[in-house]
Amino acid sequence: MAETIKLVDVTKCDGCRACMVSCKNWNDLPSEIEDFHGSYQSHEKITANTWNVLTFNEQERKDGGLDWLFRHSSCLHCTEAACEKACPESAISHTEFGSVVVDYDTCVGCGYCVQACAFDAINLATYVDKNGKEFRKAQKCTQCTDRLEEGLQPACATACHTGAIVYGDKDELLSSAEERLAQIKERYPNANIYNPQGIRGTNTVYILADKPTTYGLPENPKVALSQIVWKDYAQPIGKMMLGATTMAVIGSFIATSLNKKNDSSEGDQSHE
Repeated sequence: MAETIKLVDVTKCDGCRACMVSCKNWNDLPSEIEDFHGSYQSHEKITANTWNVLTFNEQERKDGGLDWLFRHSSCLHCTEAACEKACPESAISHTEFGSVVVDYDTCVGCGYCVQACAFDAINLATYVDKNGKEFRKAQKCTQCTDRLEEGLQPACATACHTGAIVYGDKDELLSSAEERLAQIKERYPNANIYNPQGIRGTNTVYILADKPTTYGLPENPKVALSQIVWKDYAQPIGKMMLGATTMAVIGSFIATSLNKKNDSSEGDQSHE
């Protein structure tokens, strides 16, 4: 299967928030009413029940004019995902589409993924079971993997009327991103393609009008070495050693049982 990505061109965004509404509707996420934060931005940040936030930033131009810098903010679905590396239960994984998803049945709500994410794109939701006991689960954008499995586009891409969000073949979209970057460089000298290689790229790639930090994005995020060592080396070796130890214990138990049985049989024969 050809690799696919979601390309977000912030210079085409008009701030309509259709992506937010479509995300809420498709994923059946509850509404979250927030107090006024002094901005047109509707929500302060991504939460466990708001997986997609359109950010509003005002930037004054040299000629005295004003630019609205919008950004469709959601999980970037990193190729080397810190949340996946930090999860002790292997509840977070990559799909065949490159999207990063959470297995709610396996998630124990430890919150390590929340601490590890450089983009603050994953959070814990609190639920109450039938006995009144609270429990937590990690939740975030899935890049509409359930829609992708049916040959559909992510809901946000379908709803975007300006073409600021598109989903398709990775090579084709990266090529079109380079062409678009050349077109907008005169107006936006700091324009760039945001696809950080410190995490081996992302499944959501941005065309930004200014440097990443202007949009609240880290310049060059990386997965902590300790997380890589833990997930890729220590955990597998630990499981292997645990398996070997378990087999040794079982083997010892069986051997002891057989020895006792043999001793008992020999004792019975000596009495005859």
